Amino acid sequence: MAKKQKYYVVWVGLNPGIYTNWNECRKQVEGYPEAKYKSFEDKELAELAFGDDHKSFYKKPDSKPKTESKFASEYIKQAIAVDAACSGNPGKMEYRGMFVETKEEIFRSKVYESGTNNIGEFLAIVHALAWQAKRDLSYPIYSDSKIAISWVKSGKDRTKHTVNSKNKELFELLERANIWLKDNKISVPLLKWDTKNWGEIVADYNRK
Repeated sequence: MAKKQKYYVVWVGLNPGIYTNWNECRKQVEGYPEAKYKSFEDKELAELAFGDDHKSFYKKPDSKPKTESKFASEYIKQAIAVDAACSGNPGKMEYRGMFVETKEEIFRSKVYESGTNNIGEFLAIVHALAWQAKRDLSYPIYSDSKIAISWVKSGKDRTKHTVNSKNKELFELLERANIWLKDNKISVPLLKWDTKNWGEIVADYNRK
């Protein structure tokens, strides 16, 4: 008797999507912090589940109290942290990337006029991805911006900020970042920095 086809939905993992075999699914979730995935026996239901919030289909097992949470007290030291700083919204914006363990700054942008923090955070992540790709590196990337991470994972910025005479150069850079995401596969984990438990992200500009 033929084995029934299963469909594996990965909501949170290296490359979210729908997979038709467990081995491919496992590559996306194995070792990925707080990965969320589930198998379905119906393709239509799997597609519906993937397009919805995982909370509708995925129930986490009973977890330990937060005080005992390993994820809340530890972060990956062999990683890159990125951050942006913006004076006003919009305002003068810049971003940078640093190694988490050594706190060494590995790249820093120029200061752009009429930018936003979300744009800076987005560009910082893409810059870190491209920087690693050129050097054949694969460090996880931390950002404290859920919005920027979601933009990168969607493959394009979602800013509502508009181009003007002051930020034309910034928007040209934004378009190059979108093209890079279109032409390249994300092969490293993009992780949310847990500011509440770990303090400010390593790449923070300390201007608060």
